[in-house]
Amino acid sequence: MERRFSKVSEKDVTRAIVSEFSREFSEYVESDCLIIGGGPSGLMAGKILAAGGRRVLIVERNNYLGGGFWIGGYLMNKVTFRHPAEEVLQELGVPYQEVTKGLFVSDGPYATSKLIAAACDAGVKFSQMTFFDDLVLREENRVCGAVINWTPIRALPREITCVDPVAMETKVVIDATGHDACCVKKLEERGLIKTKGFGAMWVEASEDLVVEHTGEVHPGLIVAGMAVATTYGLPRMGPTFGAMLLSGKQAAEEVEKQLNK
Repeated sequence: MERRFSKVSEKDVTRAIVSEFSREFSEYVESDCLIIGGGPSGLMAGKILAAGGRRVLIVERNNYLGGGFWIGGYLMNKVTFRHPAEEVLQELGVPYQEVTKGLFVSDGPYATSKLIAAACDAGVKFSQMTFFDDLVLREENRVCGAVINWTPIRALPREITCVDPVAMETKVVIDATGHDACCVKKLEERGLIKTKGFGAMWVEASEDLVVEHTGEVHPGLIVAGMAVATTYGLPRMGPTFGAMLLSGKQAAEEVEKQLNK
């Protein structure tokens, strides 16, 4: 039999995976910015920060990245954007078309793939199948990291789920967990903040408000994407994603302000 591939054994494959994962995970136990949620706002923020030389880790509870960006609305994989979000699509090299004045449509898988690739090219690292469990709080309740664990642990029977999580230290955390606003909700559990919950759908108002309110919600914690709506009681926007991209940009700018202090 003619060999087309290099000769390696099963142990070589396993060793390569284990050693490289361990090396990278150890390196990113401490980061400049830890982003919880690998949807469009988290990916966008991570891309910009990493491109600027920051050490960025994105934690995603699923085995895939992109959140609802992949599938658009009503399980139809077309995604819409309102002006001026098409400018971001141009930057990413995502094809789109204008369907009515100021409203653009693109393929969800294509847009998501381009955004993921751009984040990877910039140097963002990822921890997938990993869920956010808690925040690391220090003096004056400043957010200094996150506690994480493997997503599959949640599927184990309750009597054997005593698997301790681990903590990641960082200078700034971004809550990009969508409507769940998981990081902000942990602060709420401790009486440090009060969320309002997202309101009914109102596309025209929601996108501007989400970008406007993107920023630091507590020392060390910046909120982005639909987590902003949940935090401040803003209208939901449905399957249009321009504000997600622009909120990610705004979050990256806010992180830079924090890191440059």
